[in-house]
Amino acid sequence: MLPRLALALVAGTTFAIAGPCDIYSSGGTPCVAAHSTTRALYNAFTGSLYQIKRGSDNTTTNVAPLSAGGVANAGTQDKFCSGTTCLITIIYDQSGKGNHLTQAPPGGFKGPELNGYDNLASAIGAPVTLNGQKAYGVFISPGTGYRNNVGSGIARKDASEGMYAVFDGTHFNDGCCFDYGNAETNNLDTGNGHMEAIYYGTNSFWGSGAGSGPWIMADLENGLFSGYNVKNNAADPTINYRFVTATLKGQANNWAIRGANAASATSLSTYYTGQRPNASGYNPMSKEGAVLLGIGGDNSISGQGTFYEGVMTSGFPSDATENAVQANIAAAKYATTPLSTGSALTAGSSISLRATTPGYTTSSLTHAGASVSIAAVSSTSSSAAKLAASWTVRAGLADSACYSFEARDAPGSYLRHNAFVLYVNANDGSKLFHEDATFCTMAGLDGQGSSLRSYNYPTRFVRHYETVGYLGSNGGVHAFDAATSFNDDVSFVVGGAFA
Repeated sequence: MLPRLALALVAGTTFAIAGPCDIYSSGGTPCVAAHSTTRALYNAFTGSLYQIKRGSDNTTTNVAPLSAGGVANAGTQDKFCSGTTCLITIIYDQSGKGNHLTQAPPGGFKGPELNGYDNLASAIGAPVTLNGQKAYGVFISPGTGYRNNVGSGIARKDASEGMYAVFDGTHFNDGCCFDYGNAETNNLDTGNGHMEAIYYGTNSFWGSGAGSGPWIMADLENGLFSGYNVKNNAADPTINYRFVTATLKGQANNWAIRGANAASATSLSTYYTGQRPNASGYNPMSKEGAVLLGIGGDNSISGQGTFYEGVMTSGFPSDATENAVQANIAAAKYATTPLSTGSALTAGSSISLRATTPGYTTSSLTHAGASVSIAAVSSTSSSAAKLAASWTVRAGLADSACYSFEARDAPGSYLRHNAFVLYVNANDGSKLFHEDATFCTMAGLDGQGSSLRSYNYPTRFVRHYETVGYLGSNGGVHAFDAATSFNDDVSFVVGGAFA
């Protein structure tokens, strides 16, 4: 029977749109974990969606929906984070089970933090709108991850469960592993069948679908599976809508992968349904009941992607229930919004970037060969020095909503980062280069000019530290991440080119 998907009775007299978890409950498979930084997933939910921490004083605040069952109050975040950086520290579980997601601890792989923990996501890395209201998703860069190892009510052993997630279909890579779902409770690889999580990306080491990806697959530990055949399911298509709905569900010797355009009122397509994979250890399953986001079960941290919302259920949802949830997601009307929020730059124009740090205000971003630094440059400098400190603005190589900066004295070479050091390198045409060479603008953090935020590591900004150019984070693990003078060091006045 189709669950009640359109209306739900509230307080006996008022009708409101049912949320995804109301729909799952009506279908007999209630949510046991419900995570979203963009909206409430129950029609009556008014609690906190997520917590953020700002870099200026390390204080935290919670972000709740604008109204019961509504979109996140982005204004709370914008006001709290004004003039500083913010990280997402907790993604709260709306189900009441307490399955909150926090900074993932080290496991088989250690995270980048000094204590081995994973990085936290930038609070501003994934802005969107839902029905025209601003919200923020969770932009996962390699090295970023969230986890809860003491899951409550999450399926264990071969128990039935379902899950869905809404992802950014344009943000992915071939690293292992951008996952959301059920994982080990000790951050280690404990064997085949100990996970059941949605994977999204282009990793084809274990398995793949049709085309070149990205694919929706299942991370069942020691394998990414698209169907019964270990290596390939040609019926699992490349799917890269801007907003992707991905579902995964499993029960005794049966599981399914389904997907759809999250911004379109179309039913989910089934990419696989049938027996567990034809490899040992996956029938029966040995699920452990932890919950993770952005990483593999052993804390593999090389995947990337963007998460907007997702749930896990008790029991195996019907296709009709999942289709009703997909209709609800489409009705939320996810849409893009500008990644650059500072003063607009004009593609094709030539500019300079002058430092605002006291003592360096006559210095501008420049390069000598591949090396990037700041140096004093003026109208009386040599022609070579003036050219080296001049940049041509281009539409972002990875995203035209942001910018790339071509060296005026080296056509075809761009400002980019590698291992968080800035370089000027020739464009090799790769996806990684395009991402490394794309920056989004925002108002200068010290109140002057503009700050240039990395497209693929949005916690990091173009920074000069001891005159050398880096991609710095506010108080991170490297010397060039030092919080002292951070706001000044990442703020540049955009001027005309020197040459």
